[in-house]
Amino acid sequence: MDLGRVGIWTGQLDYVPASGVREAAAEVQSLGYGALWTGEAVGREVLSVAGLLLAATETLVVGTGIANIWARDALAMAAGQRTLAEAYPDRFVLGIGVSHAPLLAVRGQGYDKPWSFMRDYLAAMEQGRAANRSVPPSGAAPTVLAALGPRMLELARDAADGAHTYFVPPEHTAAARLLLGPDKLLAPEQVAVVETDPSTAREIARRHTGSYLRLANYTANLRRLGYTDEDFTGGGSDRLVDAIAVWGDEAAIADRVRAHLDAGADHVAVQVLDPDPRGLPRWAWRRLAPALLDL
Repeated sequence: MDLGRVGIWTGQLDYVPASGVREAAAEVQSLGYGALWTGEAVGREVLSVAGLLLAATETLVVGTGIANIWARDALAMAAGQRTLAEAYPDRFVLGIGVSHAPLLAVRGQGYDKPWSFMRDYLAAMEQGRAANRSVPPSGAAPTVLAALGPRMLELARDAADGAHTYFVPPEHTAAARLLLGPDKLLAPEQVAVVETDPSTAREIARRHTGSYLRLANYTANLRRLGYTDEDFTGGGSDRLVDAIAVWGDEAAIADRVRAHLDAGADHVAVQVLDPDPRGLPRWAWRRLAPALLDL
């Protein structure tokens, strides 16, 4: 499977009709990005979206970042992975994760022992694969974990094909590579704002960081990196915002992506924030492509 060194991550596909989703995927492919990643919260069901993206393209790799393991049982997850991987050889990466307590509350579910649940879920997925009677994929069907802390990264190393990290600076990528070892896939997400004015850029970035700083998984990870309560107020201190969200021109954004690659990432999924909270930043994907795809 060829992910390329740089791909696109977006959570904005929920805000456009299916026809726009197809057009966006085709454009990401035509621009030369290696992969397109999208997630799952309270919008479209992510395996269905992955199928839509794959059907709209010919060579683009599609990744889930992430499919919520509380949303479907392990047999259903393994069957969905197998279906897409067989239909689109070497083009589907299943990223799975434990999500967050507030998103489980929306489902009416509790958030109890997420690490143990993931460990057992991965074992159950293996059982589901062994029992599955459908045509197997002819190529790779990798599973990566949304992993931030050491225990989940070790699980990604020992029981999966690697990690898809999110809301992390390059120093986390370096630490994750050390824990994963040299042979596992490491694909961090990197937020970017195509804006050179510091006040404007940070205003756009804080719309993003502020929403994630309400989630304990992310603040716990940032504490391990030396951030404190003072950094978590008001949508994030300048220090934290600048560490999570790179802003500036094409060169500045390319430099941050390069920092992840130099720290050990195999692939970086760039999430561009549009000034419109519901905007799909295809204009920025086009503008950044020459700089990012030259890395």
